[in-house]
Amino acid sequence: MILQVEVNEFLPTNSYFYIDDKTQHGFLIDPGAEADKLLKIVDAKNFVIEKILLTHGHFDHIGAAQELQDKLKIPICMQKNGKAYVENTNWNLSAYFDLNMTLKNVTYLEDYSEINLDANKNFGLKIIPVAGHTTDGAIFYSESDGVAFVGDTIFSGSIGRTDFPGGNAKELYKSIVEKIFTLPPKTILLSGHSDPTTVENEKNNLGFIQSALLS
Repeated sequence: MILQVEVNEFLPTNSYFYIDDKTQHGFLIDPGAEADKLLKIVDAKNFVIEKILLTHGHFDHIGAAQELQDKLKIPICMQKNGKAYVENTNWNLSAYFDLNMTLKNVTYLEDYSEINLDANKNFGLKIIPVAGHTTDGAIFYSESDGVAFVGDTIFSGSIGRTDFPGGNAKELYKSIVEKIFTLPPKTILLSGHSDPTTVENEKNNLGFIQSALLS
């Protein structure tokens, strides 16, 4: 089961519950804000969240993570370069909104490692690095379910910004072409700020990326 929830304390951002139907255990991806709203869903649905997963360290994707960790007593996990963001309010952009947001007790994951549920070892996601929007950008991919949680790397019809700390346009193009466009065409892409799309759609929509990468 995938449940998309928009949270909007700072900027409208898509958070996702990725839940194993057999056990009702799962992951919460990019809880950007409104911890109380997300906790009410957990209680109402009887979900057991085992881990919080972050696609990158910008404030609108991490905003509720610390409160949720404290209340649920579960790990916050992200790509290993995330330390530069969750400990630096300029890099995570919260300083620009006078939020001064940081995270503690973060678990940093190795690239391409598998994150599996304790309740069902056959249910999980692979973390794939996708630098460019940030240095710590990652997607969480399930081959069996044909879905990738892509954060702000790629959207329906557009791509992430590269003018923030750690951003790099050529790295982003490379990440999209080599890490996302090589996924099966029907893979559903679930982003932080757009409707769902597919690899096939975005290869058609964003053909300029391949040319830009070669220039």
